[in-house]
Amino acid sequence: MSDTLENLKRELLESVHSAQDLASLDEARVAALGKKGRITAMMKDMGSLSPEERKTRGQAMNAIKQAVTDAIDARKDELGKAALQARLEQERIDVSLPVRPQPKGRIHPLSQVVDEVIEIFGAMGFEVAEGPDIEDDWHNFEALNFPPDHPARQEHDTFYMPDRTDGSKMVLRTHTSPVQIRHMLENKPPIRAICPGRTFRSDHDATHSPMFHQVEGLVVGKDIHMGHLKGCLIDFCRTFFGVDDLPVRFRPSYFPFTEPSAEVDIGCSRKGGGLTIGHGDDWLEILGSGMVHPNVLKAGGIDPAEYQGFAFGMGIERIAMLKYGIPDLRPFYDSDVRWLGHYGFRPEDIPSTAAR
Repeated sequence: MSDTLENLKRELLESVHSAQDLASLDEARVAALGKKGRITAMMKDMGSLSPEERKTRGQAMNAIKQAVTDAIDARKDELGKAALQARLEQERIDVSLPVRPQPKGRIHPLSQVVDEVIEIFGAMGFEVAEGPDIEDDWHNFEALNFPPDHPARQEHDTFYMPDRTDGSKMVLRTHTSPVQIRHMLENKPPIRAICPGRTFRSDHDATHSPMFHQVEGLVVGKDIHMGHLKGCLIDFCRTFFGVDDLPVRFRPSYFPFTEPSAEVDIGCSRKGGGLTIGHGDDWLEILGSGMVHPNVLKAGGIDPAEYQGFAFGMGIERIAMLKYGIPDLRPFYDSDVRWLGHYGFRPEDIPSTAAR
């Protein structure tokens, strides 16, 4: 029996060592260790042996099985290295050829303008505040002094979500002003924050989108007045548009959450059918502003008898279109790489806005 096992071991190891490729090695493995392999068959026949013979035979068979397995692993490694070496010798790369051109990504105009706005106001000491896209009616309307019959609260203007279990209404926020309320409730004056983010309204044409972006600002402190508001926004407009003496005017207006309120216009020229930002014979409205209404301060947990503040808001897409000459709002969301290749920004070409 010993001679038989030694012969079996020798034959199996020879078949492994003589394998010239991975396919023939696998055939040798199956012939030895497969379900119908020689070692498997001999181990099945051990049931007819006595316990003592079965023990001795089992130890010998396990030793053969281990030796064959180790030989297969070693031969597989040798053949793998040989195959790799043969491939390396056959394949060649012409390093003199030019590198294949790789398309470079561009920064979307919205991302670029948001960064510019944050940089400018950051230099003025503003921090960035954020809030949820889905708001409750109180934060979006009630706390901002919107009357119950205001048109913005109608379904033809606002996207309403299903009511909550307690009956309260939820909306896709129509502006980033709710972030101002949340920020006042979480922070004590003095406050100086901007709130960039997505907003949603039921409107869609060349200059309106169901989803768009706004940035709003809030300053609250003692003895804050309209002069501070005007100085802040004049500096922003001139820095953002890169015109040091850009004409800026404030027109009386109305917003539920500010009193007094003002629209902000910048000087421009429309000669020749184009639009040029700067000195000219015309004006262009770009944002709304005003002193924070006492009711809004109260909703934010701030005593209007002790503190005053101002707020402002503008559309990111609007100022991006004006600054970079983008004629239509809709392509902002078309995911067209050709459009992005034209209007997008390469990171290495972006100067510091606040430094200008």
